[in-house]
Amino acid sequence: MRFFDAEAVHRGLDFAGLIEALADAHRTAPPEVERLLMSQPGAAGGEDHFLMLPAWSRGQALGIKVVSIFPDNVTAGRGLPTIQALYLLFDGEDGRPLAVVDGTALTYRKTAADSALGAKLLARSDAASLLMVGAGDLAPYLIAGHLAVRPSIQRIAIWNRSPARAEALAARLEAGGRAVSATEDLEAAARQADLICCATRALEPLIRGAWLKPGAHLDLVGGYTPEMREADDEAARRAGVFVDSRWYTRGEVGDIDGPIASGAISEADILADLFQLCAGDHPGRGDESEITLFKNGGGAHLDLMTARYLLAQAKAVAEAS
Repeated sequence: MRFFDAEAVHRGLDFAGLIEALADAHRTAPPEVERLLMSQPGAAGGEDHFLMLPAWSRGQALGIKVVSIFPDNVTAGRGLPTIQALYLLFDGEDGRPLAVVDGTALTYRKTAADSALGAKLLARSDAASLLMVGAGDLAPYLIAGHLAVRPSIQRIAIWNRSPARAEALAARLEAGGRAVSATEDLEAAARQADLICCATRALEPLIRGAWLKPGAHLDLVGGYTPEMREADDEAARRAGVFVDSRWYTRGEVGDIDGPIASGAISEADILADLFQLCAGDHPGRGDESEITLFKNGGGAHLDLMTARYLLAQAKAVAEAS
């Protein structure tokens, strides 16, 4: 059985390879998945969460990610990330434990690659500007993932409720010579952006549909409960709506269920998921002026796909040495 610490995970999961591996995995039958979310009040008045995400590709592999989400780790200055996790990977034929993986690092890489795959299939090929909404631990990985599929991006703006965190991320971000700046004017930045990526824990919409320019791509990552919203109903109404999977978005997240409940869109307006897009069952973006919205719901199937790729890469390196 192998153990992958955070350094080994980041070293083994380069974005170019991982994004392509996820695309390939989405052209096969999806694993069976479950999801269990437990919540309790946090010490500072918010909510702490314990999330369990098992997945099983019968005869191939099975695994489970266990995740703790404690927002006070950042706000209370504990020096710990909000999200911490472990991943356990097992053989699908005989049930042998194969690997124990740092689930926090795996989550960063998997989540960013999921959004990047969505952008690769949906964002304009000539996208030149990226707005990152949220400056938490996941933000630099999301930016790196999007740059991997849209190297045309030359300008990056970062907005955060706390301007100091946006400024700190902008100062330390490695962006390959691209212009990077923090902004306090979210509306102005959103109106100019070709690609907007949101990774927040917002309960009220931050992005307004009226701000989205023709051809914009909106990547919503942060909301993982029905109460959380990063974009308003108008954003969904104006956009072609896509999701990474229907089972971790419909009935699970506010950015999809909210607009359906209000009547802004119907369930039929969810045009495709990543399985359909990667298989070529839906063409994705209709034209250069279409606004596209991609809801990254994450999920156990993506964790399993990522862990299997990580182990396969490690075996290939060992065999070559």
